[in-house]
Amino acid sequence: MDVTGLIDLKLVVASLVYSSLGLVVFVIAFVLLDLLTPKVHVWKEICEKQNMALAIFLGSVAIGIALIIASAIHG
Repeated sequence: MDVTGLIDLKLVVASLVYSSLGLVVFVIAFVLLDLLTPKVHVWKEICEKQNMALAIFLGSVAIGIALIIASAIHG
């Protein structure tokens, strides 16, 4: 059986490009979130002060951003 028939190179490249694009948009969204909250040092609050509520909030924001990016890429 020919392995090249099982893997379409265009689909692999498209998956890598869309994954990279999604990650870039995800990072930009988190940087914007950090810039829009100048009074709160997000990572300091989570790591040093163990602020569980902020961690849960950021986790839900991350899931929301990921769902938006996935649906925008999927179409």
